[in-house]
Amino acid sequence: MDVSSFSELEEDFASRTNRIVWCTFATVDRRGRPRSRMLHPVWERGERPVGWIATGRTSHKSLHLEANSHVSCTYWDPGHEQAHADCRATWADDQPTRHRVWALLRDTPPPVGYDPGLFWPDGPDSPGYGALRLDPWRVEVWSLSDLVSGQQSRVWRAPD
Repeated sequence: MDVSSFSELEEDFASRTNRIVWCTFATVDRRGRPRSRMLHPVWERGERPVGWIATGRTSHKSLHLEANSHVSCTYWDPGHEQAHADCRATWADDQPTRHRVWALLRDTPPPVGYDPGLFWPDGPDSPGYGALRLDPWRVEVWSLSDLVSGQQSRVWRAPD
């Protein structure tokens, strides 16, 4: 079932992403094949969600994103509660944003937040550190209990 505003599923999306923490993150490689890995986004709440991932700036996903910036994030738990975010991913290479994302990750309480210095001891100016921004164009929340009770998944789509 489509919803007209992200606020109609924001609480369920936040609850699931904050509890599950790690998502399956899929890109498309340069040959058009899907590639998945586990990543740890931090989502900022608001009228539209924005996700941030600290990741290697020269990783395989960086090469994939050069050819196709669309990604898919899937959160799932053993109780079959799910959250999906289909996004456009862009690198934030400017120093103020890199520092802001670093602080967001460091200052958000665990298990969602963590110290990125564990991976980049040189801090937010480390050349290997990348701040990857996720702008969802589609978010879906669903659960097995919804299916059993006959409820459809709830889907928000960003306005064009």
